[in-house]
Amino acid sequence: MMAGLVLPVGILLVTLNAFRCAPAPEQVKEVNPAALNYQNYCAGCHGDNLEKFAAKAWMEEEGNASVIKSIKYGIEDIGMPAFQKAFTDDEIEALAVYVKRGVPEDKSKLKPAVTPGGVIESEVQRFVVDTVVSGLNVPWGLAFLPNGDLLISERAGTLHTFSDGKLSPPIEGLPPIMAFGQGGLLDLALHPDYEQNGWIYIAYSALNTTSNKRIGNTAIMRARLEGNKLADQQVLFKGIPDTDRGHHFGCKLAFDGKGHLFFGIGERGQHFDFPQKLDNANGKIHRINDDGTIPPDNPFVNIPGALPSIYSYGHRNPQGTVIHPVTGEIWVTEHGPKGGDEINLVKPGKNYGWPVISYGINYDGTILTELTEKEGLEQPIFYWTPSIAPCGTIFVTGDRFRNWRNNMLVGSLRFQYLERVVINGHAVMHRERLLEGIGRVRNVVMSPDGLVYVAIENPGKIVRLVPIAEDQP
Repeated sequence: MMAGLVLPVGILLVTLNAFRCAPAPEQVKEVNPAALNYQNYCAGCHGDNLEKFAAKAWMEEEGNASVIKSIKYGIEDIGMPAFQKAFTDDEIEALAVYVKRGVPEDKSKLKPAVTPGGVIESEVQRFVVDTVVSGLNVPWGLAFLPNGDLLISERAGTLHTFSDGKLSPPIEGLPPIMAFGQGGLLDLALHPDYEQNGWIYIAYSALNTTSNKRIGNTAIMRARLEGNKLADQQVLFKGIPDTDRGHHFGCKLAFDGKGHLFFGIGERGQHFDFPQKLDNANGKIHRINDDGTIPPDNPFVNIPGALPSIYSYGHRNPQGTVIHPVTGEIWVTEHGPKGGDEINLVKPGKNYGWPVISYGINYDGTILTELTEKEGLEQPIFYWTPSIAPCGTIFVTGDRFRNWRNNMLVGSLRFQYLERVVINGHAVMHRERLLEGIGRVRNVVMSPDGLVYVAIENPGKIVRLVPIAEDQP
């Protein structure tokens, strides 16, 4: 039983009903506590309807002792956490009863959750899933150091290295972080010439320490790692204005082959104030040089009042900035509202339309805009309805996953899978769901040795996909 999304009751009910109205207050009171614990902690891996279990002997046993033991103490070799600290004995027993009763009599209907070490059969590639790191708190950014160590950021505001199977103590020297809502310590990237200069780039929600209110915005800093401390910290970019909103910070980092750093910032939940105006950082894709200076050919450098770092605008909340390995083009995946998540091909100076045009609606079901297209506004390459909540995006490179080469991999927070997107030119030709039920996919990256690493939330862990060698052409 691997953790799913942990939410307060009200938010949870909206999540479970996706595109239906939330239940009335009297219905909320009738929620079975065991069912609620299952949806909070277990459904992410075992399915909303208990369908993602493998048929096992405990299902036919008399009583619930085996289920109680698994819930209480976990099953380490398949990545299932122990819940003896999270639940009382009575809650564990009630949850065991709920699970035991809910498993269908016809075991052929079961579709097991992804288990580390088991062979996964995708359309064109077989692979196994290994758990690399567990026990994390919403892992966000991943970056591989030249010595093979993995640098990991946690949204709560901690940074670690993972080396020889061990997670380091929190690295010291981080700036003040606004770890609130969707904000916190975000993405990581190494300078393309890291082995020569040692620069690590860090995206984070910067807390304004001069205010008596909790306000901030997305910032980019670079630093060098010396032992277990960050040294030579330089803040290269700080978004304006600061707000007290706790969502839509962006922010994924991507270097192109020319020393430019691209990243996106969301409109901070204020879509009528920021994304269509050039005097602020929000709802934009930005481009800066590796030292924080502004490229002279940025599209708005000569526009009075415009932020010179802006590369494109009219974005809602881009959280998947990536460079195409063949064309060098900048692609982003971004969150829409209720429906209308997008894949966009980013071009300098272009307006991507939010909130003037959208393929989604407001979360309360009301219409945000009647328009899905308008002259002068860019159309997405592709959009998802319903929303998958895309977070973390890569193009597959190298020889290890040849059958996926140059495919896009996109993490889904909402539906808890990894999506493979086959692109031909600027068109999406095919899509495949991978790792269904794995949990909320926060990030996906390629390792230097050509494997796919995936960061999962609740319980926070990192897994890797290892291809079956004989499947390669």
